[in-house]
Amino acid sequence: MLRTILHRLLGMIIVMALVVTIVFIIVRVTPGDPAAMMLGPDASEADIAALRTKLGLDGPIITQFAYYVLGLVQGDFGQSIFLNQPVTQALAARAEPTFFLTLFSLLIASIIALPVGILSAYWRGSLFDQAATTLAMFAASVPSFWLGLVLMQIFAVKLGWFDTSGYGGPGASFGERLNHLVLPAVALGVVSSALITRFTRASMLDVLSDDYVRTARSKGMSEWRVVIRHAFKNALIPILTVIGLTAALLISGAVVTETVFGVPGIGNLVVSAVLRRDYPVIQGALLVIAGLYVLVNFGIDMLYLLIDPRVRY
Repeated sequence: MLRTILHRLLGMIIVMALVVTIVFIIVRVTPGDPAAMMLGPDASEADIAALRTKLGLDGPIITQFAYYVLGLVQGDFGQSIFLNQPVTQALAARAEPTFFLTLFSLLIASIIALPVGILSAYWRGSLFDQAATTLAMFAASVPSFWLGLVLMQIFAVKLGWFDTSGYGGPGASFGERLNHLVLPAVALGVVSSALITRFTRASMLDVLSDDYVRTARSKGMSEWRVVIRHAFKNALIPILTVIGLTAALLISGAVVTETVFGVPGIGNLVVSAVLRRDYPVIQGALLVIAGLYVLVNFGIDMLYLLIDPRVRY
């Protein structure tokens, strides 16, 4: 078991090293000069060159990369060019909306997908199964931002049940903030539930026909106990995998949804940073998202060890 954990940790380090390199290169080759954008169209070439020197953008790429990696090792993600504050501080200020939006979206997706997937597999070929499969395919093809706009038009503009945008004022209560997150969380959750539903159905179909399920039924166990305790438990590993991947995708997928609903989260910050060519913020946000993605997958791997003892060996 310890060997498995060390192997996963080594893999995480290698992946993050590759992510750091790729993110740095992609951001640097993107067209646009942040110094020129900061000073405006009336700035002279001398002023732009002086600002590039001040920001450290005039040195060789290798030198910039070396200083960047050295800063990361020391926990320094750099200084935001436009916000004039440390990147870690800018990300921390935007982390709460993104965290709760991702959490609520994943809860909504799981609450929808798990029961539907289990019942669809149990009633295979029935009208319910066909309807669930069709709706899952439809949900998978719907863009989350379009669904968000539809929900906003119906439940915020026409009915007035929820707020259209924002995250509440500085002194807003948790209930007020939750009211702002309901529509974007539903938009992300419904779209994400399609993949979990299909994987749950497929995984349950694989185990419902196994010998141990028939043996459990022959012993007189109730159908609920056979399906949930025996079949669902053994089908849980691939389902956990797709839930973990969905959680990671929700973090990155919140970029568009946060922009549509005006949620001041990390996704909104990334969009603003891209438009302004704020290199440190873009790099820091992408590294945080990639790090969370890796951590989620590591957590799922550790859950494997708890759910299925065979994984330990």
